[in-house]
Amino acid sequence: MQLIESILADKAGLAALRRDIHAHPELCFEEVRTADVIARALTDCGIPIERGLGKTGVVGIVRNGTSSRAIGLRADIDALPITEHNRFAHASRHPGKMHACGHDGHTAMLLAAARHLANHRDFDGTVYLIFQPAEEGGGGAREMIRDGLFEKFPMEAVFGMHNWPGMKVGQFAIKPGPCFASSNEFRIVIRGKGAHAAMPHNGVDPVPVACQMVQAFQTIITRNKRPIDAGVISVTMIHAGEATNVVPDTCEIQGTVRTFTLEVLDLIERRMEEIARHTAAAFGCECEFEFHRNYPPTINHPAETEFVRQVMADLVGAENVLEFEPTMGAEDFSYFLLEKPGAYFLIGNGDGSHREGGHGMGPCMLHNPSYDFNDDLIPLGGTLWVRLAEAWLAPGRR
Repeated sequence: MQLIESILADKAGLAALRRDIHAHPELCFEEVRTADVIARALTDCGIPIERGLGKTGVVGIVRNGTSSRAIGLRADIDALPITEHNRFAHASRHPGKMHACGHDGHTAMLLAAARHLANHRDFDGTVYLIFQPAEEGGGGAREMIRDGLFEKFPMEAVFGMHNWPGMKVGQFAIKPGPCFASSNEFRIVIRGKGAHAAMPHNGVDPVPVACQMVQAFQTIITRNKRPIDAGVISVTMIHAGEATNVVPDTCEIQGTVRTFTLEVLDLIERRMEEIARHTAAAFGCECEFEFHRNYPPTINHPAETEFVRQVMADLVGAENVLEFEPTMGAEDFSYFLLEKPGAYFLIGNGDGSHREGGHGMGPCMLHNPSYDFNDDLIPLGGTLWVRLAEAWLAPGRR
């Protein structure tokens, strides 16, 4: 493994920057301080920037040579609404906010690459450094696109990277096609007729109707879609009633749906609404049905995926480039891949043993209050970004 010496030499400074961001987490579209830190780091390297895309996004521009070719590298910058359990020195100073997904580390890795690219410029073309806000539910990628990201910064392809706990440091994972699922939410309100619980025949109880719906929804997965097509319906909330001796007027159901294709998503939404409305009607109830589509599936483009795989293999050896097993988690990098060719891939974050004393009792998993990014990844991730940009923009490559 040949890590870039200039990035290795600056590891301590980059780790300190990462920990500063970790200690000052900001939620989606609130990343003002984080954007200031990023902007200052880029301008200190002489990199021109543009701010404000997606409200708090930052884009750095590194040019060299005469080619009009360009590549985009993306890091997400927002935190999660979680109270951190860690007690080490760089733990969150803001209760209820935490970098529990490693976006602080993603930012540091891209800044590591930015410094090297600005100082050496061993490529012909333009590297756009995309620091994207609001990945955690805000759709920051979509908002940057709406604000003209690809018109202002025309690029041939765009790439993103996420740390992955449980995968060894020094390993990457990637695959063509769907790798993250679509993320969608539903809300169903069943309206019945309240009554005394000792005399339920005087009312129309919405609770057993909700139970029927929850059971019936699973037949969509087992009997309506093809068994080889992935799909998940999870009812995660059922709210009804205020007293034990009262049949409530209403019962509310909420949850999430995940799929790898829009065709399966269309099927699930249609059948859920049919089941909800007809089940309610069969029991004499009324039904409100809401279905919100959040993030589309993240689908890697084959040619760009293989290009990244080769860059990874050259860096860490083919045996350390794993085939990524798709997950039903969601990622708003999907919006970028709907607009441009590219790929999204993983970098191993290790088993959690990197955490310093004072970490919480939980595992070092994503979205866990005891999570912390592994600073040993910064030189490796930064090197990967540099080598990817240099390979894509190699002089004479078309």
